[in-house]
Amino acid sequence: MTGSLELVPAACDVIRIADETPDVKTFRLRRADGSKPFSPLPGQLAMISAFGVGEAMFSVTAQGSDWIESSVKRVGELTEALHGLSEGDRVGVRGPYGNSFPAEALKGRDLLFVGGGIGLAPVRSLILYVLERREDYGEIDILYGSRSCADLVFKEDLFENWPAAANLHITVDAAEDGWDGHVGFVPGYLEEKGFPPENRACILCGPPVMIRFCLESLQRMGFEKENIITTLEMRMKCGIGKCGRCNIGSKYVCLDGPVFTMAELDGLPDER
Repeated sequence: MTGSLELVPAACDVIRIADETPDVKTFRLRRADGSKPFSPLPGQLAMISAFGVGEAMFSVTAQGSDWIESSVKRVGELTEALHGLSEGDRVGVRGPYGNSFPAEALKGRDLLFVGGGIGLAPVRSLILYVLERREDYGEIDILYGSRSCADLVFKEDLFENWPAAANLHITVDAAEDGWDGHVGFVPGYLEEKGFPPENRACILCGPPVMIRFCLESLQRMGFEKENIITTLEMRMKCGIGKCGRCNIGSKYVCLDGPVFTMAELDGLPDER
């Protein structure tokens, strides 16, 4: 865990809400006193609470001088409550939690980002970090897929902001009216593109089944597991190693992760 962890929730105002998809919203949060909740490293998380309902971990997808952003998929009571918020409403925020993507160690290398659905949210923090320091990194490719056009998150980034500095490869699962891009699942598209593994690291996040098949694809393409990085942020619960709900064998995702290389995960029990 990096940085000073706030254990008491800070009262934060929702200063912006972006509707990403029919069931995903991105919330921009700033302390009630006008300051930044905390300064996370790429890949770290925030504990966000809806007062009177509960709290949960969410990746910090972006940050500015006095705000952080987290994207929330509506899946249950807490996320339903968050989706019911309006700009100007207040939430509780604690953090940062977890380790981070190895941004410094990746300098000078080509980077391949692979995301599926809401799995682009935790990866986005590293993409933005790298693009702000573009001269420190080699070629950058972003391969992203979702079930449909409507389910693509961060559309402004994908189609307007990122193409100027990175190679974008976007796919949807099935053909639909108005879509003239690639059609097919992420693992197959990955092999179709055939990114060379030399001096390249892959940062991967998405549904577990997608990760499993992408890992097989990447290994067939010649990638070593040491060069494939993922995040298990969906397993984060209390964030401080007390509840025991995130352990995989001897590892606690909240204390040892959530960012791991596939080599690090390879020796753990197959429960992920």
